[in-house]
Amino acid sequence: MTSTLLAARVLLVGHLARTRRTLRNRGEDGVSTLELVIIVLGLIAVATLLVTAITLAVTRRTDQIN
Repeated sequence: MTSTLLAARVLLVGHLARTRRTLRNRGEDGVSTLELVIIVLGLIAVATLLVTAITLAVTRRTDQIN
């Protein structure tokens, strides 16, 4: 479980850093709709990974107790 959470965190931090860098380096104000959609989809993907990891951990722990 720990490796899955670590991988998800690394992906999220990398995605956020790239987004910040992109926004900082461009001369326009605001975020385009496409960029916003990409950011939201990335966050949904990370949330899905976290839910899967937590579900797997709880299932394993429950099986150990039984």
